[in-house]
Amino acid sequence: MTKFPYLRQDFLASIVVFLVAVPLCIGVAVASGVPAELGLITGIVGGLVTGFMRGSSLQVSGPAAGMTVLVFEAVSEFGVAALGVIVLMAGLLQLAMGFLGIGRWFRAISVSVVEGMLCGIGLVIIAGQIYAAAGLKAPETGIGKIAGLPGAFTDALGSTEAMTSLAIGAGTIAVIVLWKKLPKAVQSVPGALAAVVLATLATLAFSLPVATVEVEGLLGVIQPPGTEALSQLAGPAIWGTIIAFALIASAESLFSAAAVDRLHDGPRTQYNKEMIAQGAGNTVCGLLGALPMTAVIVRSSANVNAGAKTKASRVLHGVWLLLFAAAMPWALALIPLPALAGILVHAGWKLIPFRQVVALWRAHKGEALILVVTAVSIVAVNMFEGVLIGLALSVVKTAWEASHVKLEVIDKGAGPIQAYLSGNATFLRLPKILDNLESLPQDRPVELDLSGLHHLDHACRTALENWAERHSATGTEPVKVTEPELESEQPKESEKVTVA
Repeated sequence: MTKFPYLRQDFLASIVVFLVAVPLCIGVAVASGVPAELGLITGIVGGLVTGFMRGSSLQVSGPAAGMTVLVFEAVSEFGVAALGVIVLMAGLLQLAMGFLGIGRWFRAISVSVVEGMLCGIGLVIIAGQIYAAAGLKAPETGIGKIAGLPGAFTDALGSTEAMTSLAIGAGTIAVIVLWKKLPKAVQSVPGALAAVVLATLATLAFSLPVATVEVEGLLGVIQPPGTEALSQLAGPAIWGTIIAFALIASAESLFSAAAVDRLHDGPRTQYNKEMIAQGAGNTVCGLLGALPMTAVIVRSSANVNAGAKTKASRVLHGVWLLLFAAAMPWALALIPLPALAGILVHAGWKLIPFRQVVALWRAHKGEALILVVTAVSIVAVNMFEGVLIGLALSVVKTAWEASHVKLEVIDKGAGPIQAYLSGNATFLRLPKILDNLESLPQDRPVELDLSGLHHLDHACRTALENWAERHSATGTEPVKVTEPELESEQPKESEKVTVA
């Protein structure tokens, strides 16, 4: 027992994580448009492969609601057979990034972009799963899903089966929400699992006309990448999806790791090793044709809160998932689809950072704007482009804020006008600088002092030289410029040079 001092705590925690993981693995798979068993396979690999590896000892990996939208788009465009190839290549990319030490750089991604990504995903999941809860086919685009909701509700009102299905989904959400208000002893059973069990029992007891999970068997759904699927790698279209899988799965995993580190006092996450662990897991998932995996904050926080001390808990949770999938596949066929839709609607709601948006708007309106634009872009376009738009906006905002430049003009009424530039002069602030310089009297000599600049980019230097030539061409004395002492240059005395 001394070799495994925390076996009891880890064993009990693994049971809790297993019970949390089962409905989520199945629900994410169904929402992604693939067989339910593929979600369980990813959960098993997350426990038995990634769980054994070093990185973040208490973080639990598996299929995530945050990847649902991207996987659904990929399956719709390239087919289920190509999913394994996409996940495999994404896993290899993650391995390369981990070995190259890129993992820690993901901590530099703007939190507003990540929160916006999760918010956009949450909105698309909620909209799409409302259709699933009613047993209706959802439109393909995010905008279409949201715009079509009023019509979907109208259609559901005219169908007894649709209303019954919707009631099961709504009941599932109600159980999950109200479960947290019950005594602690009852809450030892995860709310999502309780909701699925109750929905299943209600469907069986009253013979309700709702769709249930289709079962193919664990071995029946394993589909290693074939020659036809691998041949798609020759086209450029699939590579955008592969890069999106790798980057978004990595960002979600490493941000989850940072959140999990705040929940416990154990060893801190080693980001590059965690990236390698995630890459190894996704490589195996790809070879099996399963869903992509990420670290999942819901399972990870359940693991920590249940008292887990080592990675043994997440490995054991993978064992329990394997035993369940192998020994009880018949149980999957009893689960009503609207109950899984209800779980995903609740998960999507939890992804929307309501409090963070309000807090950001009060303290950093620019960051709040990035969050909202990222979320709206994901809904309006798609996930990959939405995240790229958010990242681009974040870079522009950072560059703009870093381009603080001050122009001070001293005009004593006689003699040359003195203009002092200080700060960081970049092309982003160039229009303002030129407007102020060009407003100076054309018939007066000017002394331009740049010694207070910390940075002067090529665009600004060229523009200032051109302005000096134009100003001097009017017949006044040549503009005298004091060069900046930039860090990249050799130290020298500030001197005045004449620009002819």
